[in-house]
Amino acid sequence: MADQLIRATAADGGIRAVGVITTKSVQVAKDRHKLSYVATAALGRAMSSGLLLASNMKQEGSRVNIKIKGNGPLGGILVDAGLDGTVRGYVANPSVELPPNAIGKLDVGRAVGKEGFLYVIKDVGYGYPYSSTVELVSGEVGEDIANYLVNSEQTASALLVGVFVGKEGVTASGGILLQVLPKASHDESLISALEERVSKLKGFTPLLRQGKSLNDIFNDLLGDFGLHIFPEVQMVRFNCSCSFDRMLGALKMLGVDELEDMIVTDGGAEATCHFCNEVYHASPQDLQEIIEDIKAQ
Repeated sequence: MADQLIRATAADGGIRAVGVITTKSVQVAKDRHKLSYVATAALGRAMSSGLLLASNMKQEGSRVNIKIKGNGPLGGILVDAGLDGTVRGYVANPSVELPPNAIGKLDVGRAVGKEGFLYVIKDVGYGYPYSSTVELVSGEVGEDIANYLVNSEQTASALLVGVFVGKEGVTASGGILLQVLPKASHDESLISALEERVSKLKGFTPLLRQGKSLNDIFNDLLGDFGLHIFPEVQMVRFNCSCSFDRMLGALKMLGVDELEDMIVTDGGAEATCHFCNEVYHASPQDLQEIIEDIKAQ
């Protein structure tokens, strides 16, 4: 199934639902960063969360940055996701591996760490980006994002994100976000029924591995609540905006003296993009052209 994101409403617009599949995108991240199993699960959950948060933005070009800095051995996660369905990200220590947790699953909570902070920055395409910081509650990513939504955006939310990864690679990844909007925030019976249904789910990836589509999952959860699934399906992909020209632009900021030293000492320059692990090489001629451009200005 292709990576995709769909939106829906229920309860006469009182419930907002967004679902995303990120299996192929997370596999790309795993391959590019040579991620361990637990690092793949942690980054994949954050990538899906970023896309779900970005889905509610309105302005073209809007993006969400999620930074998770816990006290676990992963050392931190950074994800950049856009309203356009593009996503990228990395972890500080991609090779960290841990034994399964008490219930036999990848121990993302221990890898991330239960103590630390979650930072969310929303760039709406104009003005200053909106930023918010909350303490981690578990390090499991999904629970931490849900806690952010309740405390920073004052929106009752249920968030399920998951990644299934094994020797054959990433076979299921994605998530679903359910939010009770203000018009239904006082309907206690609706909220109670929704909470009960979500609590019975044993995760998101088991549903994908059963062959269920996002539409199937929405119908199971909200089909009797006046569900309306929007027909537009947004394609999702791992995509990085880095380029050779951007790398040259960054080198220009170093100044003439340092660039000349790099020509003599290193015979050029090399830069690696943190987000996608792409390596760019600048030859002595490339650096000399930058120097001449700086002097001309």
